Parts: sequence; C-alpha cells; structure tokens
Amino acid sequence: SEVVRVFTDLIQTDVMVFDKQGRFADGLRREDFELRIDGKVKPIEFFERISVGSVNEETQLSAARGTLSANKTSPLGAVPLDRGRTVFFYLDDLHLGLGSLAATRKAMTDFIEKEMNQNDEAAITSASGQIGFLQQLTDNKTVLRAALQRVNPRPYSVRDSDRPAMTEYHALLIDGYDRDVTNYFIEQILKDNPGIPPQTAENMVRTRATSILQQASNITRITLSGLEELVKTSSKLPGRKLVFFFSDGFFLDSRNSNSMDRVRKITSDAARNGVVIYSLDARGLVASLSDVSVESAFDVTGRLDRATQGELRATQDGMHALARDTGGRPIFGTNALGVGLARALQETSVYYLLAWRPNREAQDGKFRRIEVKLLEKPELTARVRRGFYDGEPAPVESKAKNARPTVKTPEVQLREALGTAYPDRGIPIALNLNYVLTPEKRMLLSTSLKIAAESLSFSPENGKQMAAVQILGLFLNDRGQPGARFAERLTATTLSESSVKGSDASVAYLFPVFLGPGLYQVRVAARDEKSGRTGSANGWVEIPDLSRDKLTLSSVIIGRHAFTPTTNSSSNGQPTSEQVDLSIDHQYQRDSVLRFLFFVYNAARAPADSHPDVATQVQILRDNQPVITTALKKITTAGVDLDRLPYAADLSLSGLPAGQYVLQVTAVDRVSKTSASQQSRFLIQ
Repeated sequence: SEVVRVFTDLIQTDVMVFDKQGRFADGLRREDFELRIDGKVKPIEFFERISVGSVNEETQLSAARGTLSANKTSPLGAVPLDRGRTVFFYLDDLHLGLGSLAATRKAMTDFIEKEMNQNDEAAITSASGQIGFLQQLTDNKTVLRAALQRVNPRPYSVRDSDRPAMTEYHALLIDGYDRDVTNYFIEQILKDNPGIPPQTAENMVRTRATSILQQASNITRITLSGLEELVKTSSKLPGRKLVFFFSDGFFLDSRNSNSMDRVRKITSDAARNGVVIYSLDARGLVASLSDVSVESAFDVTGRLDRATQGELRATQDGMHALARDTGGRPIFGTNALGVGLARALQETSVYYLLAWRPNREAQDGKFRRIEVKLLEKPELTARVRRGFYDGEPAPVESKAKNARPTVKTPEVQLREALGTAYPDRGIPIALNLNYVLTPEKRMLLSTSLKIAAESLSFSPENGKQMAAVQILGLFLNDRGQPGARFAERLTATTLSESSVKGSDASVAYLFPVFLGPGLYQVRVAARDEKSGRTGSANGWVEIPDLSRDKLTLSSVIIGRHAFTPTTNSSSNGQPTSEQVDLSIDHQYQRDSVLRFLFFVYNAARAPADSHPDVATQVQILRDNQPVITTALKKITTAGVDLDRLPYAADLSLSGLPAGQYVLQVTAVDRVSKTSASQQSRFLIQ
C-alpha cells in the first residue's frame, strides 16, 4: 500500500483488499470504502482500480492528484503489463548467515528464472555494497545473475573475547536494566575476581555491554542507511515500487543508536515515493537463536534462558515495522521464501487508489493515521499504509544568503546526466547495441543512438531552423571500469520548427568499437544546447567468448522492410549486415514488416561434407507468451562464410495489437545436438 503526498488538491493512498483465501477482491466500488484520517471520516474524492506496471498506471496516479473530476474514473480497464513492475531486492548481507544466504539465493534465482516478466525491471542491492557496479535496475537477466553471484557471506559478530560470552541481546537487556541478566554477569566477575566490589563489577558489565551495542549499532546503521538511500532515490521512477528486504534480523536499540528514527524515516520516504516493503526473515522456520557452533554462557539457574525468550521476536521488530508501516507484509517463519516472494508479487499486482482533500490548515508535518474500512463486507480484509507525515520538512537555509547559485558548465551537466542512477527522460534517447564477428574474427560492438528532433529546441540560423545537441558516451565493464568513450555535437535543420512536431525526423549517431569477451554497460547522455535540457540512457551487452567452441549467436539486428532483399525466409542467398535498414528505436507501426538478421558462430561441421547443419526457429513473445512461432528452417551454407552463418527473414506484424514484444531466435545445431537463443525487444505502436 502506498501513500503519495503531493502538493496539489488531493492526497492519495492505495488499498489492497483480499478475501479469506488471500485473493484480491475485485469489483469493489467507491461506496464500499470508508476512509478515516486521524479518526475522522473523509470523503473519497477519487477512486480507481489500478494494475501495477500497466501503461496507464502513471496516468491514473496523476489523475488522482486532482487533474480529473471527482466523479470521473478512467474508462479503460487493466491493460497488459507493457511497462512492467519495478522490483528491488535489498540483501542485508551484514546480518545474513551462511544458511540464510543460500536460502536467499534460491528465492531470488526462482524470481529471475520463473517470476520475472518480460517488461519487469529489477535490481539486486546489498547493505555492504559488495555487488558494486552491477547494483543497478535492469531488465537484463544476465546482469541480475551476475549480481547475485557477487553476494558472499559477511560473517556478523559483535562478540568480544571476554568470558562468559555475552551476546548482543544480552547486552541489550543489560542496557535496559534487566536484573536477571545483569546479575548473572556480575556474579561471574565476582567469582573470578573475589576482591572486586559489586558496584565495580556492575560497571564493568555495563561498559562491556555498551561496547558490544556500539559495534552492533554501527552495523545496523549501515544496513538501514542503504535501505533509506534505495527508497529515497526511487522517487525518480514512475508508479509503485516493490522492495524485498532479506535479513536475519537486527535489534532496534534506541539508547545507543538512531535505528528507530531511521526506520521512521524510511517508512516516511516510502510513503512519499510509492514504495512497498516486504520483509523476509531468511532464517526460515526457527524455534530459537541458539547456535551450538558458538560458545555460550553456562547458566545452571536458567535465568539467561528465561530472559532471552523474546530474542527472536526482538530481531524481527524492525523488519516487521518496515513492512507493516509501508503497506507490505512480513514473511516470517517459513523455509519456502520463494513461495512467499511469489505470493507477494501476485497480491500487489492490483490495488484500489483512493484520494481525499486534506485540511490545508492542518498541514503541520505531524503523523496522520490512515484507516480504511470496508462497509458491509466482513469477509474482506483491507491492507493499507498505517499513516503518513503531513507536509515536508522545511528546506535548510544556506549560510551564505547572498551567495550566487553555482552555474554548471555544459560539460558538467553532460557528465552528471551520464552518471544518473536511472535514465533521465528530459531528452528521450533510443539506444541500440549490436555485436557481430567481423571477417577478421574480431567482435565488433556497434552502438547506435537516436534522438527525436521534436525533443530539441530550434532557433533561426541562415534562413533555417537549427537545433544542436551534444552527446557523450562511455563503455564500462562489469566492475564499472571505464573504457572507450565518444563525444560529438549533432545538428538538425528544418525549414520550420512546426514541421518536426509529430514527425519521424531525428538525429542519429553510430559508434563502433572492438571489445573482448565480457559483460559491458554502455552509458550515453545528451544535452540540448539551446534549452540546456539533458537526457540519458544505458544498456547492457554480453560479448561472448567464441574460444570456448560453444554454439553462439550474434545480436539480432532488426530493421525495416525498406529495400529489395537478396533473401527472405524462403530464399537461397544470405544478406550481409550492411543490407539491413537498421531500426535504432525498434518501433513499428501496426501491420508493418519487421526485418531481422543474425549470425551463427561455432557451428559443428558434419563429417560427411564438412558443412554445418543448423536450423532456426523464430518466435514473437508478449508477456513471456509466444504469439507467433515459425517452423524450424535450415540455414543455407552455400556461398557463405561457414564460421559466420547468416540468416535473415521478414516477419509480418499484421494483426498484432500495440504493445511491447520480444523477437526470439533459436538456432539448433543438428550435428552437435546443441542450441542457442538470442532476443531483441521491439514496440508496436
């Protein structure tokens, strides 16, 4: 459940409603809900059912901010998931044991391989930062798999070398003046040091406990700081965001840390940015936190056992608050973390959006409690965020009141756009990455970008309208180390600025570079010279290692049916890559024809004629489901380079509705009995 605080006429919150079987209760109306803020009934000014990740989700959210009449709702129902879900995995690897990390890996692998939909974007992040450069939001499963492989155990221990062993929970109880635990450790000191006064022994115990808690609070601070930063920066992303928080738990120590304040700050930012947190206890089903592999204090009186009965629950308090207060749910006491994760994805896929008009005189930054009640429907349960902070903190005034604002140079603006965590849509950039093996046996990556002319600012020059845009590009490996780069100034001219509005006019740029095997990210940024607006885009590409002699495909180069082909899906010859009229933005009109080309590498040779025997199948997928599937067709080997078998074909898009699609090609080597696949995304408008 999310609350989005906006400085317009309305405040909005989303509500998830479930029946007794845990299924979403569809078909509810505005009059089925009663909304209370701080116990007072509020009229529902806007009501809508929203599907997460749908193309109209952001429009509906905007409408709830007051741009539509209170009595109007969208006539559109839920549409296919063309924008997709935004999912973050935050791994508290500073509090994850070895067994818990293995369970977490399995749950996340199941998501990547089974639950991640065609248009979803996900990021795997960690408290320690050990994932590094791969800690980014992406739809590329190769990147997510590589990120997950970087997560290694970080042993968590704040114990000292003194005896008897004092756990963090013991220290927390001592700091909270628990007499049973405190007296036990005092007695042990007096037993080993008979001449010490009891008060001195107690001071020693408390000093020891404080030292342990200070160590622990520093680790917990790092964990919560990382989560806070993740929630805060997600404000740049549209729609609702899901965060899955994996941890073995941590203690909320209000005396030695600001952990409770940080939890409140996270839930407040989550309300503002549309973030829902699900907390998963990676320990699974456990009865106690005793560990036979770790030395523990020996107590024949049983005082320590009695005092520590609440330890498990105490480690879950922070996780529980983060989930419940953001409209999510804690997933505790289960070894099937993947099942819990899948259920969370399902139950958050649809929600009801409610908006109300605030009391402007009461916007004083206080916490406002939200209650949603279903009228005359006792069989249903509503899940809603528990509240929000009314208003924003006042901005901190600059010490130098008369200081002039810093003017950033165009170069600085470009570099900042290049380094943004999420693409900047100020100037929309279409980015296309294709790699092929050249006749000289080198892997060539071609980076193409396209900027629509209508997104640029034109001004008169020499009797024409001219626009200029600066572009900057950078190639980085999977460790974030920079390599090749480019910087150019592109221009566009037209007789009148109005002629480019709504047209296909654009500026484009192509940059080729030879790269070795590995995973790379290409980042590009653009700056409009006249307006100063910037935009950015990035993409991932994995250059294969052909020295492994494994059947491999090039990128699928897709273009338009804009020339007389030397071949088609049933032709004799094979075209070269130069014959494909490249589509950089991969956008097509309905009922158009898509042309594609790819190459097959490392195909095995048949003993009889020393020629490969490779067949290919082509599919078009939508929401992971095939909508077009062709029969297997043999790739001709006559008159072509057998180390670089080309295949090209045309596919009619006639009858396919508008939306996001994936072109998937599969090559089957009948000699080696192996196969390889490659995909390319495209959009039908």
